[in-house]
This record gives sequence, C-alpha cells and structure tokens, in this order.
Amino acid sequence: MFDFLSDFSISAHICNQRRKAACLALGALALCFAGHVHAQATTQVHDTSPLHPPAGAKVAIVEFEDQECPDCGAANPVLKAAAAKYNIPWVRHDFPLKFHNWSHQAAVYARWFDTKSKKMGDDYRDFIFANQPSIETLAQLTQITGKFAAEHGQALPFAVDPQGNLAKLVDADYALGERVGVNHTPTIWVVTAGGKAPPYIEVTDRSKLYQIIDAAIAATK
Repeated sequence: MFDFLSDFSISAHICNQRRKAACLALGALALCFAGHVHAQATTQVHDTSPLHPPAGAKVAIVEFEDQECPDCGAANPVLKAAAAKYNIPWVRHDFPLKFHNWSHQAAVYARWFDTKSKKMGDDYRDFIFANQPSIETLAQLTQITGKFAAEHGQALPFAVDPQGNLAKLVDADYALGERVGVNHTPTIWVVTAGGKAPPYIEVTDRSKLYQIIDAAIAATK
C-alpha cells in the first residue's frame, strides 16, 4: 500500500516537472516565432540609427536574427532571394536570444568566418540555417562548423575567439537591437534613403516583402 502511494507520488512529481519543462520550452518557442504572426504589432522603435541603407544604396533590408531560431531559418532563403532579385543590400545583425543554448556561439563562429571574407561569413550563416534541424548542442554546432570550414579550405582553430573580441561584436549587435526596440526574431525592416518613401517599414508579413520593396524603390527614384 505505502509502496504504491510512494510510487504514485514520485510519478506525479515527474509528470509535473515534465509539464513545467514543456511549458517553458513552448514559451521560449513562442518568443522566437512571434515575428511570424501576421497580426503582430510593429516594433516600437526607440533608436533609428541602424535603420538606414549602407552608403550608396537607396533601399536595403535590415534584419536582426538568431541562428537557432526556426522562424529565422524560414525567413533566411526568402530574404536572400529578395536581396538577389532586387540587387539591394541585406544588413544582418546578431540578436541571439538568451534561452537558446548555441546561437551565441554560432554568431561568434560567423564573425570568425567574416574575418576570412564577408561572403564566407554570410555563407556560414546560410549553412547553419539550412542545417538547423540537425543541431541541438554546442558539440554538434562545433562539429558541423568544422565541416563547413574544411569544405571552404579553412582549419577551425580550437579557440576561435581567445581574446573575446568576436563575442564583443555579437554582444554589441544585441545591445544595438535592444536600443532599437527589438524583442523577437527575426525582426526585419525595409529601409530607404531619400525620396518620398518612409525611412523604414517593418516586415511583419513576409508574403508582402516584395510589395514593400517595390514601393520603396518606386518612392526613392
């Protein structure tokens, strides 16, 4: 009798713990996917300093991304295709969410590849987004990063950021996002310079991305 009650109590405790863990995981996932909800309100912008095209460009895409965020992974090929179609800059900022266990290190690795070439760094980001489902741990991230490095003629060092300088760049991007008002990933804007177009428009529905870019280009002519 007492053994049965004890076993039942233990089982109930385990179930409660599992339910709590599941709720926490779902809450974290909801934050990550918030940017994909079409009814989402636009971000309240506090600092507009990064919401401008690079010098010489009239229209650009600005994104704050997290390489572990599934919705960022879904947005990645869409933004890449749009930037190529319109031949406009795509400015990518790091915003690794605190509850993700390997996204910050992935951003550091991307910065390391940036030191080889900006294209290699962006190719690495695209590679990680494409391989997201197979990465669950830091060890798996390091393994797949080593594979990418080898395929691109690089030897991934044991310590890619011994002085912490690359991590500081990632953290600076995150702090910039906080100053802007970013609170979810991906957060995406089409930004303009001059003309009659608004200086920035947040893309809360990616099905309208091309429509927004078309209007921005027309208004900046």
